Amino acid sequence: MPIEMTFTGARWLSPEGLRDDPLSVADGVVTESAGRTVDLSGKLILPGIVDLHGDGFERHLAPRRGAMTNLAAGLISAEAELAANGITTAVLAQFYSWEGGLRSPDFATRMLEALARMRAQIDTDLQVQLRLETHMIDDFPAVLDLIARHDIRYVAFNDHLPHDRLAACRSIPRLTGTALKSGRSPEAHLALMQALHARSAEVPAALDALCATLTARGIRYASHDDATPDDRATWAARGALISEFPETREAALAAHQSGQPVVLGAPNVVRGASHKGKVSARALVEEGLCAALASDYHYPAPRNAVWELVDLGLLDLAAAWALISSGPAEVLGLTDRGSLAPGLRADLLILDAETRRVEATLSGGTFTYLAADTARRLTAA
Repeated sequence: MPIEMTFTGARWLSPEGLRDDPLSVADGVVTESAGRTVDLSGKLILPGIVDLHGDGFERHLAPRRGAMTNLAAGLISAEAELAANGITTAVLAQFYSWEGGLRSPDFATRMLEALARMRAQIDTDLQVQLRLETHMIDDFPAVLDLIARHDIRYVAFNDHLPHDRLAACRSIPRLTGTALKSGRSPEAHLALMQALHARSAEVPAALDALCATLTARGIRYASHDDATPDDRATWAARGALISEFPETREAALAAHQSGQPVVLGAPNVVRGASHKGKVSARALVEEGLCAALASDYHYPAPRNAVWELVDLGLLDLAAAWALISSGPAEVLGLTDRGSLAPGLRADLLILDAETRRVEATLSGGTFTYLAADTARRLTAA
């Protein structure tokens, strides 16, 4: 249930910068004044994190291969981790892929059905991004049906086929391991990859038609792992105006210069480099080429990336925090959140200003996480 409360003594980040006057929430939104007053001296209040691409939920839904029976319980557990990290809007990046296992069409359907059943029990705003493999062209009609049935508003296109090796009939790295994850024999897994690769000439026209339908339905969609400016231009021509995790500076620059938002991985910023040897997200942020940071695979990463940027002197707090709040909200077209301003959703997190530990999270004015000293103050008689 949304609270009615006024926080005093804390510093809080407004669209104009840090302030120390009271901050009030009521009826699920930021307001002028409301309810009980709580002294939060020594705390820092920041806009809730909008995570527009993360697959960290997978470890809750399937902690090990074959343990995928109670997806609803896994979603509850995933929400707890999201809230503990200050994430108030989470876009769950669910694969729809030939790779099988957690990435299979069957698992995607089961996850979406479980989420639909659990929504009434979850206060964090959980949305879905469908990560569609480009070569699954026979599945495109089923994909459109799935998108409509579950009101999916964001799609990303991936191509994880090892085309160079398949074309050269070379061995596929880690084939046995990936086949086991898919539930197939290595021979069957390889045969599927070969069959999909063989139809590569059909893919561009199929993608053009699918993207036209997505556009007509008002659905946002992104390319993933753009390697060159030509890659970005090809996807932009289809209407994919978001570039997720470009692999090179040149691709990121091409998107930025065309006014197309670039989404980068927060873990890359924390590490200072890509774990796959691609372009450094930290360098792209420093250059001003990033519109939003995403958790990718680690939910603590967005806020940790902010403090990395701040502590290194690359960005001030307002500019760095915008990359995980107002920036991703704008990319997703969510005009009701991302900042602490009157009338916007009361999405916020309360940190200990010294330790930077998340002590409370509110999503839509409802506590989704409460701990430590802030918990003691809020529950005091």
